[in-house]
Amino acid sequence: MKADADGPPNRELYALLNISPEASTEEIRKAYRQWAQVYHPDKYQAPQMKDIATENFQRICEAYEILSDETKRQIYDIYGMEGLTSGLELGPKLNKAEEIKEELERLRHQKELEKVAAHIRPSGSILANLSLPQFLQGKGIMKGMAMASEVQSQISKNNAIGIGGNLAVNGNAGGGVASVVFRHQMSSVSSLELMGSVGMRALIGVQASRNLSLHSTATMGLAMSLRDGSINLSNIWTRQLSDTTNGNIQLSLGTESSVAVGWQKKEQKMSASGEIKIGMGSFGASAHYTRRFSSKSHGRIASRFGSTALELEVGGGRKISEFSTVCMLYTVGVQGIFWKFELHRGGQKLIVPILLSRHLDPLFATGAFVIPTSFYFIFKKFVLKPYYLKREKMKALENAEQTITKVREARAAAEKAQHILENVANRKRNRQLETGGLVVTRAVYGSRKALRNRTKNMEETGDDAASQILDVTLPLNFLVNDSGQLKLHEGVKKSGIMGFCDPCPGEPKQLYVEYTFQGNKFEATVDDYEELIIPHEAHRI
Repeated sequence: MKADADGPPNRELYALLNISPEASTEEIRKAYRQWAQVYHPDKYQAPQMKDIATENFQRICEAYEILSDETKRQIYDIYGMEGLTSGLELGPKLNKAEEIKEELERLRHQKELEKVAAHIRPSGSILANLSLPQFLQGKGIMKGMAMASEVQSQISKNNAIGIGGNLAVNGNAGGGVASVVFRHQMSSVSSLELMGSVGMRALIGVQASRNLSLHSTATMGLAMSLRDGSINLSNIWTRQLSDTTNGNIQLSLGTESSVAVGWQKKEQKMSASGEIKIGMGSFGASAHYTRRFSSKSHGRIASRFGSTALELEVGGGRKISEFSTVCMLYTVGVQGIFWKFELHRGGQKLIVPILLSRHLDPLFATGAFVIPTSFYFIFKKFVLKPYYLKREKMKALENAEQTITKVREARAAAEKAQHILENVANRKRNRQLETGGLVVTRAVYGSRKALRNRTKNMEETGDDAASQILDVTLPLNFLVNDSGQLKLHEGVKKSGIMGFCDPCPGEPKQLYVEYTFQGNKFEATVDDYEELIIPHEAHRI
């Protein structure tokens, strides 16, 4: 059960039995017996009444089973029903809040791993290189194409396998590679990978990783080419520099020996990375920065320069659905001027670079950036934005309809629960009337705003306001004890009380009560989690 944004979490079962979160075992047992006597299915003969009683009796029994067990109650108080359904079990060495939290997190992680293990994870990409100059020369617009695909599967708790391959065509030349990787988790801090590939880059290799400390990891790899027998050795050291930053050093020895130093930083609103790489006959540097403007859009700038590259990339992207993101990037470099379009959906990518010109003409480069960018902003303002606003409006209406349906169902359940309470509540009420005791004459629970506009009759508040409040006169009369008192406990959300429901999810709520005691009239208003004790002299009208 999730915590509410406006009050304490994990109190629904306490509200159901109308007991305090600090209630003793005897108080819990007493409350259970009281409710069980009212809702026991054997008391009712009519099928409809029996069904209503059975449903609520099961809720009462579940609440008693959890709250009467010290271990289950402790878990429920901290993590609610989620902690109980996660399979969390406490022992002699697991009885503190911190220990419970750690164990629950471990079980969550284990369930995530089991969920991942039960599914095969495919990923892939398609790259379509288009060339405008080639098209204008009558040679076709397609310059080249590449496809890559990989499937990963957790074959056991400690073993995983990945099978992949890629094909590439550029002009009249092409080739492909098929690869397989087997990964074994030797312990919680070390793993081993065996890999092999056939095709243009046929090789076999092994790679081992180990956590040297809580903040550092070392990886060593050895690969041998099956084409010429050359051997390549690689070492990577990674260190966590801060909560959001990692640094790494990579050393490669072989046909292309090099040393590289890099860092990565990732925060909620931005991510950045950089790398400097020096080889035997080359050098290069790259940097990347992404800024998230909102949960759906981001901007990106990246650059590469060195002995083989000189490139600047600017662009951004937008999330168009729960799983899909579209990016548009402008690239200028020694290879020419490009527009690049990307579609990301799940683990799949479609990348379409379009070569606009092979020559770095400043005027053309400026126009190639300004004209499409202007078109995009116009398109976004007059087409995309209205479309998304309309879609969000439709989604909001759909969510509102779902909320209305849930509230309607909750109201129906509350009315059924009240129907079972009716006879006992009326007997208590009549007994209090005879002795001049506590009688609740009117009680409504719901939206704070709607209750402010209340009048003597609920119907006068209007249909909209009336739909946000619930008549709870009957369940409150039922809760009056033999001493002529009624107590609703602090810190317990009132919508969980038997015969109540939440008539306006997400809105601040109050309870308004009118009652009589010893011939005098009283009224009281309390917030959703506030304690209510009646009768009280301060409530006298």
